[in-house]
Amino acid sequence: MHLAAHFPGVNNTTVWAAPRSGSQIDFSSFEHLARTAERGRFDFFFLAEGLRLREHNGRIHDLDVLGRPESLTVLAALAAVTDRIGLAATVNATFNEPYELARRLATLDHLSEGRAAWNVVTSFDAFTGENFRRGGYLDRADRYTRAAEFVATARELWDTWAPDGTPRPFAHRGQHFAIEGEFTVPRSPQAHPVVIQAGDSPDGREFAASTADIVFTRHGTLESGRAFYADVKARLAKYGREPDQLKIMPGVTFVLGDSDAEAQERAAEIRRRQVSPQNALLALEQVWGRDLSAYDPDGPLPDIDPDPGSSLVQGRVRHGDPLAVAARWRALSEEKGLSIRQTVIETTGRQSFIGSPRTVAEQLTEFVAADAADGFILVPHLTPGGLDDFVDRVVPLLQERGVFRSEYGGPTLRSHLGLAEPVWKG
Repeated sequence: MHLAAHFPGVNNTTVWAAPRSGSQIDFSSFEHLARTAERGRFDFFFLAEGLRLREHNGRIHDLDVLGRPESLTVLAALAAVTDRIGLAATVNATFNEPYELARRLATLDHLSEGRAAWNVVTSFDAFTGENFRRGGYLDRADRYTRAAEFVATARELWDTWAPDGTPRPFAHRGQHFAIEGEFTVPRSPQAHPVVIQAGDSPDGREFAASTADIVFTRHGTLESGRAFYADVKARLAKYGREPDQLKIMPGVTFVLGDSDAEAQERAAEIRRRQVSPQNALLALEQVWGRDLSAYDPDGPLPDIDPDPGSSLVQGRVRHGDPLAVAARWRALSEEKGLSIRQTVIETTGRQSFIGSPRTVAEQLTEFVAADAADGFILVPHLTPGGLDDFVDRVVPLLQERGVFRSEYGGPTLRSHLGLAEPVWKG
């Protein structure tokens, strides 16, 4: 089993008002969570990143982080206070350039002695793009073709230095990039940083199968996880890859208690705090694309249809067809007699593993044994101490079962993941 730690922050996973909730910005918060994950022998520590403060009805979104530092800079600092855990940054392939980003990632790999990873994401919206280029956006159809060429170009650059330390010039000509020159950073300790991908569309799945080392997925239930796992793994053969060359790791939450009943009670309270009445309406407006502030969060869902072309919410991804999502939410609400807030609570949470430490260890083991995942990216609901109990109480049980390491087996992130070093293509 592979485990990673996601630094929480945006959206309604984090319980901001909890007494134990700390800073989302201070370096001490990043250090605490990363060192806790390393104490638990996790594979890697994972930072998300947003490129523009999101807006809701023209105002900064309440669930965004003001002042979040740039990810690669934070990870470079963490390389100095950790020894073995991998360090993964989300960096956008739409609004960066291969030469510059390849240098930054290779530099992190050197500073960390082979622990760097890159979560490749894309963007097509003009709202985010206004921060970067005239015209503001990339056509939706081009975002994965650009990302695929971006990753391939970065790998060409990393391969311009031979294993014996000899540099060679590069020249790349493609649809999106035409660059040439000399790469300034020698071949890094794991040759190429590990590549993570987080898309779920058909194009995203194909991109993952052709390019990625890890897939960060939203499929957290056993049934959907098994279907996603089988689909993506089946795509690998056409690219000459074996199933174990791509690790599938859903992002999940967890709640622990001394008993299963206590954990369920705690989980219900956490979800109520994550989805306040105000946050329930914000979540509803993200789907409907309409101002719903006049609706009662404890009342029924709106009887009006969503506006698919709405710009009410800026900088947030609208998952799926709004009309289809609204239909599913209405059906669930009617079937169970749920209010707006109750519907949002039931439909917007990530898969949670809830129970005593032993129960959670059993659940995690079952998922991996059933080919629903190769491991998990844990998203705690508190910063920075939300991982402490899991490392202290669940990890020892996984180690006793023999499904998780007791010590790191090698120095690099690739060694943690069981991934071979890329063959130098010369």
